[in-house]
Amino acid sequence: MKWERLGKRNISRFLQTYSCFIILLGLIIVSGALSDKFLSQQNIFNVLRQQAHIAILALGALIVILTGGIDLSSGAILGISNVFVAYFITNLALDSMGGAAISIITAILAGGLAGFINGLLIAYLSMPAFIATLASMTMLRGVALVMTNGTPIRPPVDPLANPGSFALFRFGQDSDPLIGMPWPVWVTVVIVAFFWFLMKYTTFGRLTMATGSNEDATRLAGINVKMYKTAAYTLCGLLAGVAGVLLAARAGIAIPAAGSGQELTSIAAVVIGGASLSGGSGKVANTIVGVFILALIGNIMTLLAIPAYPQQIIEGAIIIAAVFLNRGKKKK
Repeated sequence: MKWERLGKRNISRFLQTYSCFIILLGLIIVSGALSDKFLSQQNIFNVLRQQAHIAILALGALIVILTGGIDLSSGAILGISNVFVAYFITNLALDSMGGAAISIITAILAGGLAGFINGLLIAYLSMPAFIATLASMTMLRGVALVMTNGTPIRPPVDPLANPGSFALFRFGQDSDPLIGMPWPVWVTVVIVAFFWFLMKYTTFGRLTMATGSNEDATRLAGINVKMYKTAAYTLCGLLAGVAGVLLAARAGIAIPAAGSGQELTSIAAVVIGGASLSGGSGKVANTIVGVFILALIGNIMTLLAIPAYPQQIIEGAIIIAAVFLNRGKKKK
């Protein structure tokens, strides 16, 4: 009887620990059975290319959530960075290779600055994260609309007259010659690997999680929790800036509303990946799995010509199930 209870407990623990991986595997099997196009190389690489910027955005959401916070402005930061790249190249004539590099760096740093301001408001001025980032989201959306007059910006892509914008666009569209992996996906792989190492094996990662797990105890241990909170929001902004640049490269056009709603998608991916919204618990690998769980739901529905509306219902149901599962893990 004792061994039977122990076996059930181990099975339950295994299912709770690897639930997101099991869901992803199940989706792959079911999707492959429903559509013969699902496992084709073209479809796989298309999904990877489309989710590259979402995965980066979700990493930023994870770091903030690990501190016990939340960032509703990351989608707007993505949007403003997306606009910055196209605006600088088009309106400031930064269409040389060097000019495009300046535009990209400026867009990413602008995202980091927005995240840093969020961190200051939350950590040092004690504003609720929900209110501070909601205000930032509204302001940044307004800035993007003012800069573009509410219309998309399409940088010229003439390889002779505009080599910088042409190189950026080709980077977003082309793949490596060896296995055909899109270049934006390789950028995402490098970033994910870096943050996996950062959060798992460095002092920053451990103290970031400690801040969200028990902020008072961490502060009493002599750790500057305000600094770690600010750093988390700054990193979230930088990652959103990178995501905005990748989206501009892939689409070849900047839209002021770019990233709208994607902050919620990234948070949903973090939750599906098993992170606790109260902070202190979450993994980079699980978050990426959460991104692709949501991506595969949309992809298979597209392949089966199912309208997009049911996708939102299923996504909501998965998020609710993930929250209940996480609650069960906390009780244990």
